[in-house]
Amino acid sequence: MKKDIHPQYYPKAKVECACGNHFTVGATSPEIKVDICSNCHPFYTGAKDLIDTAGRVEKFKARRAKASATPRKTKKVRVKKSK
Repeated sequence: MKKDIHPQYYPKAKVECACGNHFTVGATSPEIKVDICSNCHPFYTGAKDLIDTAGRVEKFKARRAKASATPRKTKKVRVKKSK
């Protein structure tokens, strides 16, 4: 391997979030500023729930139920005409 091509590694790089949360990670930059972290992200905090306002899930389930309820059409056997 080539020497002196790797960037400087900082095992205790400081990460600062816009919400004010600070933590340390290993990185190639000594200080990192992020907009969102696991402390303030809605997925991890549970602050935001998925809302199905358009009823898409119910429409999908209704289509699947209808498709399984109707019998499938059978293919007709094609017979070649003789000349």
